[in-house]
Amino acid sequence: MTNIAVNIDTPAGPPITVGTDQPLLLIGGPCALESEELARTVAGKMIEICARLGISYVFKASFDKANRTSLSSYRGPGLKDGLATLARIRKDLGVPVISDVHDISQVPAAAEVLDIIQIPAFLCRQTDLLVAAAETGKPVNVKKGQFVSPWDMKNAVNKLRAAGSTKTMLVERGACFGYNNLVVDMRSLPVMRSLGCPVIFDATHSVQLPGGAGGASSGQREFIAPLTRAAVAVGIDGLFMEIHPNPDKALCDGPNSIPLDEVEALLQRLVRIREATCS
Repeated sequence: MTNIAVNIDTPAGPPITVGTDQPLLLIGGPCALESEELARTVAGKMIEICARLGISYVFKASFDKANRTSLSSYRGPGLKDGLATLARIRKDLGVPVISDVHDISQVPAAAEVLDIIQIPAFLCRQTDLLVAAAETGKPVNVKKGQFVSPWDMKNAVNKLRAAGSTKTMLVERGACFGYNNLVVDMRSLPVMRSLGCPVIFDATHSVQLPGGAGGASSGQREFIAPLTRAAVAVGIDGLFMEIHPNPDKALCDGPNSIPLDEVEALLQRLVRIREATCS
């Protein structure tokens, strides 16, 4: 297996290393920032769980979900207020934070706060956005577009490397499969890892049904656990999960979010699977 490693700075303590022979990484939190109280609840609980299980943890939440299905859908608090909230969570809880950028104008402000800059799936081919993210020197987490083959993600990786990035991670989040549906091809995990990048499995967006509710996306939450078990068995470096205390009341992506009180039991099984398959 190719030796792969990406270091992520943390606000407290040594950097997190993601890659070969490293602890599993979990990027987890609500889809969009709804309130600071909710974000702190999720982050605090996940910090405790991951510490018990020996999992590295990064808190995620979007300050702006610019790709919602409907114009009236909740998008988040916006760049200024959202980054301020993430900065307070980062400082007070000592946890690294990640959020997605949708436009090059957002990158400088985001880089002042975020430990990882995320490129949304729909924008994985946007050259200027990739270059701007790479030039910050921060790790860049690129979601594979639903319309992109895993081997073609080499083009995104090459753009980032040409712009100076040495810390690229790739995310599998399912591919378009007819209308309003996604399917995960587990072959994509080793294919993308062969590009020399840690690979993250997006356990919750992979069960999304884009536009499946007409004016909003729906999802099949019941498939989060089996798909995640399969991905860990195939071999991945990290997981991405949208986590909410009450997904049915979430303002964004509730149907494909995992309830906060179900996460620990799933992670326990995943750690055992990873230990068994990596031994």
